[in-house]
Amino acid sequence: MLYWLTVFSDGGDFFNLFRYITFRAGGAFFTALIFGFIFGQPLINLLRARQKHGQPIRDDGPQSHIETKAGTPTMGGVLILGALLTSTLLWARLDIGYVWMVLFVTVAFGAIGFTDDYHKVTKNNHAGLSGRFRLLIGFLIAGVASYWATWMHPAELQNQVALPVVSMLWNLGILFIPFAMIVIVGAANAVNLTDGLDGLAIMPVMIAAGSLGVIAYAVGRTDFTEYLGINYVQGTGEILIFAAGLIGGGLGFLWYNAPPAAVFMGDTGSLALGGALGAIAVATKHEIVLGIIGGLFVVEAMSVIIQVGYFKMTGNRVFLMAPIHHHFEKKGWAEPQIVIRFWIISLILALIGLATLKVR
Repeated sequence: MLYWLTVFSDGGDFFNLFRYITFRAGGAFFTALIFGFIFGQPLINLLRARQKHGQPIRDDGPQSHIETKAGTPTMGGVLILGALLTSTLLWARLDIGYVWMVLFVTVAFGAIGFTDDYHKVTKNNHAGLSGRFRLLIGFLIAGVASYWATWMHPAELQNQVALPVVSMLWNLGILFIPFAMIVIVGAANAVNLTDGLDGLAIMPVMIAAGSLGVIAYAVGRTDFTEYLGINYVQGTGEILIFAAGLIGGGLGFLWYNAPPAAVFMGDTGSLALGGALGAIAVATKHEIVLGIIGGLFVVEAMSVIIQVGYFKMTGNRVFLMAPIHHHFEKKGWAEPQIVIRFWIISLILALIGLATLKVR
C-alpha cells in the first residue's frame, strides 16, 4: 500500500525510498515486530480467559509436558498471522500476484489450523479434526495455489523446477501441479509436526523464511539471475517483504513463546507458516532447494513416517517416540538443549541451501 506514495516522488526525495524493496522489507519487519509486542500480551490474556484448560496435552507424551505445559493457551499463531498480514498489506506492492498467492495459502492453512485448534480446546481433546479431512482441504488449497502460480509464471518456466547446484531446470510437464501441491501440503504438515517444544518450530521457520526471501529477491532481479545463473521470475522480489514480516511477527511471538511458553502457536500458526514456505518455493521455482533449507522439517516428518510404517510392518518402533524431538526427550535431553541444537542445524541447512545458488 505504501508503495503508491512513490507517485509523489520526483526521484530524489523521501518518497523515492518506497520504490526499494529492501527499504519496504525493513519497514515490514519492524511493523510486524511492533505489532507482536503491542498485541501479544492482550491476546494471551484473552486466550487464557476463553480457554479453560489450554492446549490439550498428549497422554502418551513425555511426562514433563503433562507437568509443565498443561493449561498453556494455544492459537497464538493468530498473533503471527495478524502481524504478517498487517505488515505485508502495508508495505508490499499489492498489484503483484505472487504476494496474493502466498497470502492466500497462508490464510487458508491458518483457517484449517484455527478450526483444528478450536475443536481441541472446546472438546479438551488433542485429536482435533481428522487427518484425512485436513489433508483433503489442504490439497484443495494447494491445488488452487499451484494453478495460480503456474498461470502467473512466464510460458518458458511453466511446469519447470529449478535444480540446485546445476544451472538447469527440470520440466515435470503435467506432473508439476501435483508436485507443487505435495510441496505446499508437505511443508505445512512438516512444520506442524515440528511444533512440539517451546520455540522449536518458530526459529527454523524464520530462518527458512529469511533464506527463501533472499532467493525470491534474487529470482526477481535480472542482474542477480544472470550473475547466479538461476531462473528469472518477474515480481517475486516482493515476496521478500512477506518474509520480512514473517520474521518480525515470529520474533514478536517468540518473545512470549520462549521457555517456559506463555502461549503456543498451535496448528493456527504451524500450518499457516509451513504452507507459506511451500508457496514461496513454488512461486520462485525453488521447491527442491526448500527441501535443503527446511531439512529439519523434512527429518521431523520422515521420523513420523518411518515410525508409523515400521510399527505397522513389524509391531516395533525405530524411535522411542516420534516426531524425533520427542525421541531425544525420552533419551534425557533437556528441552532447551534440543531446541537450541535444532536451531543450529536449521541455520546450517539454510546456509547450505543458499550456497547452492552460487555453486553452479
